Amino acid sequence: MRQKNWYLTIGVILTVCMLSFIAVGFFWTPFEPSAMDGGARNAAPSAAHPFGCDAYGRDILSRTLEGAGSTLAIALAVLAVGAVCGLAVGALCGYYGGPADALIMRLCDAVAAFPSVLLALVVLAVTGPGKYNVIGALGVLFIPSFARLVRGEFLKYRERDFVKSARLMGVHSLRIMFVHILPNTWPTLLSGLTIGFNNAVLAEASMSYLGIGVRPTEPSLGYMLKDAQGVLFTLPWCTVFPGLVAILLILGVGLVGEGLRERMGAAA
Repeated sequence: MRQKNWYLTIGVILTVCMLSFIAVGFFWTPFEPSAMDGGARNAAPSAAHPFGCDAYGRDILSRTLEGAGSTLAIALAVLAVGAVCGLAVGALCGYYGGPADALIMRLCDAVAAFPSVLLALVVLAVTGPGKYNVIGALGVLFIPSFARLVRGEFLKYRERDFVKSARLMGVHSLRIMFVHILPNTWPTLLSGLTIGFNNAVLAEASMSYLGIGVRPTEPSLGYMLKDAQGVLFTLPWCTVFPGLVAILLILGVGLVGEGLRERMGAAA
């Protein structure tokens, strides 16, 4: 009898709950996130304001919903850029090999030798803050990790019998790569995507916290934490609730990734 995969079960439940919470913010918030209410300044959590209010009287729940949605959208966009480009580069390098493969992998090693957030900070210091600049900078820096992951999988499968048979039958190389080989790599890719998503959330929040991420007028969990760091002990709800949403989202996706790795290990 197969043992229950608790990592995957808890991770899926937690991730679905957090995504459902964030999805609400795309359609409804209790108050206008940027609206100020002088009578609710520094208000503690209550029935009217479940997450409390900040020093300007802005509803923390509304701001958290909006900021979490923005952070999620940026993380998914970064993941899409890094995964799609990395998939293409890794598939071509892993399938064909040769001098081009060696050169591209050395470039990936050179980029991976530096912390991605540090490189992104350098890029954003030149291009300036903003949502699209963050997506572009982080997306490009995520390409090497996905390229190496995909390349390793293609190197493993390109000499398998079903691939050799397809070549003998005259199947086009692109069809072999993306129809015959790629579906077999999905278990490993899904695990890599969960790690990449968490890294994207952390990177975006870190840059926004440092003031080089999204602009102050754009919502972000990282910027909310930066904005509330001066009242950490006097108005703790201004930091606790945005931080808790980020932590639970990362924890849920991380547990899903761990559960997938555990399932793959059991199936191997």
